[in-house]
Amino acid sequence: MKYIAPIFVSVAIVLAAYIAGNFYLKRATPPGVIAVTGSGSEDFTSDLIVWEGTFSQTSMQLQAAFERLNDDKETVRQYLISKGIDEKNIVFNSVQTTELREAQYQNGNYVGEIFKGYQLQQTVKIESTDVPMVEKVSREITELLQKGVQFNSTPPRYYYTKLSDLKIQMIQAATEDARIRAEKIAENSGSELGSLRSADLGVFQIIGQNSGESFTWGGAYNTADKKKTASVTMRLEFEID
Repeated sequence: MKYIAPIFVSVAIVLAAYIAGNFYLKRATPPGVIAVTGSGSEDFTSDLIVWEGTFSQTSMQLQAAFERLNDDKETVRQYLISKGIDEKNIVFNSVQTTELREAQYQNGNYVGEIFKGYQLQQTVKIESTDVPMVEKVSREITELLQKGVQFNSTPPRYYYTKLSDLKIQMIQAATEDARIRAEKIAENSGSELGSLRSADLGVFQIIGQNSGESFTWGGAYNTADKKKTASVTMRLEFEID
């Protein structure tokens, strides 16, 4: 008799789990409903490039640093124009000023700071639909070093100006893919596909082609690669007759 109680308890646990699981399945997919997920994807090449670089000057005198930086600005502007960049696409941001100070120690103890001068920095930004030309300039920008300009370049960022149209195409493709899947399931089960009950759009994913990137729950938006792949999912629920 002492073994009967544990057996009843085990059976009760299994039965409860079965009932709970069956209840969840019924709630997740009500009777007479097919839930399917379709996907749509598209490869595309970016048609807009954004590229930035920073140049700087340092001096003990603020005015001297500013004058040198202004000379560098003109050198950068003329260089970019000579490379074919339209002047209207060249944007210089405001000058950033930093006081350079060096900490001083005696016998390992901090005793104060020494003023080392002013560092002025300015960023130039290029935004253009002529992607190949700006790419070429970004690779050759080290030529400014020969002109005495301390220029630091950042990697270009790539965008697509027709993204809204592309999203519509992908949604249509994902919806059609889901509908075809639902029709196939209904056909295999001897039923007919009824009216659409609901449609839920998933997140958009834009990753670089051959980049090894992974999809994320919140959606990926790659700007590092010129060639990209965009994708989206669509979850549809249909009634079945």
